[in-house]
Order: sequence, then structure tokens, then C-alpha cells
Amino acid sequence: MSDLVLYVGNKNYSSWSLRPWLALKGCGVPFADVVIPFDFPNGNPRFREISPTGRVPVLHHGAVRVWESLAIIEYAAELFPEAGLWPEDRVDRATARSLSMEMLAGFRALRGACPMNIRRPVGAIALPEGVMEDVARIETIWADALARSGGPFLFGRFTAADAMFAPVVNRLEIYALTHNPVSLAYMAAVKAHPAFLAWQTDALAETWVVPEDEA
Repeated sequence: MSDLVLYVGNKNYSSWSLRPWLALKGCGVPFADVVIPFDFPNGNPRFREISPTGRVPVLHHGAVRVWESLAIIEYAAELFPEAGLWPEDRVDRATARSLSMEMLAGFRALRGACPMNIRRPVGAIALPEGVMEDVARIETIWADALARSGGPFLFGRFTAADAMFAPVVNRLEIYALTHNPVSLAYMAAVKAHPAFLAWQTDALAETWVVPEDEA
């Protein structure tokens, strides 16, 4: 049994939680997960008990606390270098980290208008300014990476970079934001990955509803 414990929010909605969970699971890093749902208007008071920021995700490793999605991934990559969370090639690794950081810090219009929602039926919504510009940049990232690697994932095999983009895979699907065959093929590969399917199964079994994330 691993002594890593990853605390996450609702699997249906929590894009921030999905990223490190999927990276660790998809690359074979052993860990236990604990779901603390957003079942209060301002989150859940339990978050303060387990995270210095009062937010999830947060990783516990004995007395060590690591928060923020990308920091958790980097910590796991140091603990388990054999897991291959990042590409082996130095240039690919730098590119993967750059793309992951861009995902972490950007695309605010898409995030704000189109919350991640695993249960949501596919259907378009009215989009504010900036959303399709975000989509265009994401699709350029995917197309360039896939052309270099040959796919089916951004760097050939599944890495943390794919996990970082998994929430927008869901967004582009459920809000019908793309018909690009390259993007759709990549999205299908991510959605078919056993780790994503495991998260999806858990998400679909949840009964919590967060109204503000039901766009």
C-alpha cells in the first residue's frame, strides 16, 4: 500500500483534482485517494483540515503536504522517476512542462464559461468573447505536439502533459466546441485511457450537484 494520499474534490466537477490524479494513475504511481465534496456554498470546512490553502487537490506523504496540481505532479515525478510522468527527451520534457504551465495559467475564458462536468450531455451553449480564441490555441498546441510525436498522445505515450489537458478534453466534447478530426482523435485517445475511464466511472456514480457548475 502506498503512503501517498491524494485528496480531491468532486470527480464530476473538479478539473484541478483530475489533473494530478490522472497523471499519477495513468503513469502507475501508487496512491490512495480521498474525495471531499464541494457540498457547502463556500466549499467544505474539511478542506482546511487537510490543506494549507483550504483547497484541493493536496497530496499527503507522511508529514509532507504538497498542493497545486503541477507541484503534486512534479513531486511524484521526483519520487517515482521510473514512472515516466514526463517525456524522456530533455527538449520534449521542457516543452511538456511549458504546455502544462500554459494550461495551468491560461484559457480563462473557456474555464469561466464552460465548467468541467463529466455527467453533462453534449450540447452547445452561448459563448462569451474569448472562448473560441482559447479553443483555437489549445487545438494548435495539440496539433503541433501530435505532428511531432506521431500520437496518439501529445508526446507519443501518455504523460503528465495529457493529464493537464484532460479537463479541456471534457470541455471541448460536452460543449461541442470542435469538429477538427485531429482534435477529436486526440480527445478519443484520452477518453479511452484506463485511468480516465476509472475517473469517469467514479464521477458518474456521484450524486452531488453544484449548481454553478451546471452550465
